[in-house]
Amino acid sequence: MVGYVYWFSVSSLDPEQKIYVVAPGTGLKQLSRQLYEQHVLADAHTLVWLAYLKGQSRELKAGEYRFRRGITALELLDQVVSGRVVEYPFTLVEGWSFRQMMAALTAAPKLTHSLINAGPEQVMAALGEPGVHPEGRFHPDTYYYSAGMSDLLLLQRAYQKMDAALRKEWEGRDTAVPLKNSQEALTLASIIERETGKAEERPLIAGVFVNRLRKGMKLQTDPTVIYGMGERYRGKITTKDLREPTRYNTYVIKGLPPTPIAMPSREALHAALHPDTTRALYFVSRKDGSHEFSETLEQHNAAVIKFQLDGKPKAFSSNPAVPAAKGADKAP
Repeated sequence: MVGYVYWFSVSSLDPEQKIYVVAPGTGLKQLSRQLYEQHVLADAHTLVWLAYLKGQSRELKAGEYRFRRGITALELLDQVVSGRVVEYPFTLVEGWSFRQMMAALTAAPKLTHSLINAGPEQVMAALGEPGVHPEGRFHPDTYYYSAGMSDLLLLQRAYQKMDAALRKEWEGRDTAVPLKNSQEALTLASIIERETGKAEERPLIAGVFVNRLRKGMKLQTDPTVIYGMGERYRGKITTKDLREPTRYNTYVIKGLPPTPIAMPSREALHAALHPDTTRALYFVSRKDGSHEFSETLEQHNAAVIKFQLDGKPKAFSSNPAVPAAKGADKAP
């Protein structure tokens, strides 16, 4: 009997690796016949016999399947009964805002979209977290989903993963860090994420911000200003923008903004809660993704001239009234 079943179970796969859809309500005989007609199975009977012999004739899972070349009827049955369907990737990028995340979610194919045009409050209410600000609450990663999955379920995965990561990092934090709660840690991590060009600099950038928080200095970080501007931002920050008293303008307010400004990576979370020990209070971009760090305003101004002004001294100020460069004006 074993040899008989094996001989009839030899199958061949379409060389183009097509996706085969098992629609809800598809019967076993109907599926076997369809796969035979599409040249996936060598005959239309073996799959049926195997399913009845194994008591699995009513256990087929609907979905999209891709069957490998040379798959046997027994292997195919196991795949369809187990529901090993085609999965699609959806990537949340570290540093993305909630608005960017929702745009990517809306564009994701094969999802069942229930959140199109939903605002932040509606999304969080649907997740069972009414009143929670959504910014930074979703973990950047690549998630996989099958055709027909709800976009809400995908977001729920990302939300739960960030919640777990934040809880673990907060529990293992350096208790000397001047942060009151995990929400502040998430906010600082989001700023670190947006300021970081090279991953290895995250702890040092965190150290600068922690130093400024301890000294009661304003953070004066451009990404918060940009976030506060919202859709008004067009690639440039003006003097007027830096003076505008928004809740996110860290050139105006002291301490952290009220919420995160982006999705931080796990590494940014760790850096916020385990900053490097440094005396630096300033940093400026070297225009290659890295930064020059300085302990004094005099050193910082020299770095601005060198890296931002091509070594040509000209009138500028580390005062936010006259910005030197993105990420450069970290003066009190």
